[in-house]
Amino acid sequence: MSDAKARFALLSVGAAVATLILKFTAYALTGSVGILSDALESLVNLAGALIALTALKIAARPADKTHPYGHDKAEYFSSGVEGTLILVAAASIAYAAIRRLLYPVPLEQLSWGLVVTGSASLLNFIVAQALVKAAKRYDSITLEADAKHLLTDVWTSVGVIAGLLALAVTGWQWLDPVIALAVAGHIVTTGVNLVRRSVDGLMDYNLPADELARLEKILNDHHDRFVAYHRLRARKSGPRRFIDLHLVVPGEQTVQQAHDLCEQLEMEIEAVLPNASVTIHVEPAEDAASWDEEEHQTLAMR
Repeated sequence: MSDAKARFALLSVGAAVATLILKFTAYALTGSVGILSDALESLVNLAGALIALTALKIAARPADKTHPYGHDKAEYFSSGVEGTLILVAAASIAYAAIRRLLYPVPLEQLSWGLVVTGSASLLNFIVAQALVKAAKRYDSITLEADAKHLLTDVWTSVGVIAGLLALAVTGWQWLDPVIALAVAGHIVTTGVNLVRRSVDGLMDYNLPADELARLEKILNDHHDRFVAYHRLRARKSGPRRFIDLHLVVPGEQTVQQAHDLCEQLEMEIEAVLPNASVTIHVEPAEDAASWDEEEHQTLAMR
């Protein structure tokens, strides 16, 4: 794991610990189930940050005999676990809110609770913005999951604070558990999206359309040097990309010429798609096997 990634992961852990302490303090002061829901989400944030730190360490390990493609997919496990934890937190929050609706309890010291919760939210927002930038810079789904997790926590806190301010003005005690239920519903979406991203990565989902378009443009820019290409496959594993294809060339082309062409294509692809590993299989146009009928529709001919 790079030192930079490690620093951001540790920053996330530190923020999670600080906000967890602040929010449980606010809950102890007020007894608000809305603030409790916010605190439970921060507890999930801490667990997620620790999982993310572990996943980044595993993903950074070099390829070995038992993992020849590296350990990058560990990041997808982290994202999936974080998403699952969010869903568990949502269920716990909903349970606590329903109990409070059935058995109301008056709230105390709301003003202090709101100040403490607001401070925790501001801290989370600052750290989340730093993680968003780091996730883009290092193409890390783990840091992205951490950032989304914290941003979800921020908007959850904003909703809780707004609702409790309304409660303080109106005196409607039922607002507290209703706010908590709204929080639970809101964070379910984030949890589901993180789990989906994790499953896509573990199932070798294709590269995004814009990246495939860049890949195909490079191949088409050199169409005068080969006959066709087919069996183009691409997948992402953490920040790394794996691309392979079959290149059909004229039979009279020498091995050196075909090799030079493949080297050129690989170099250009790796220049526009960072951390890409490209494998090209060369086939002679005169060989009937190069024109398998089942693959004909995927051929890009001159």
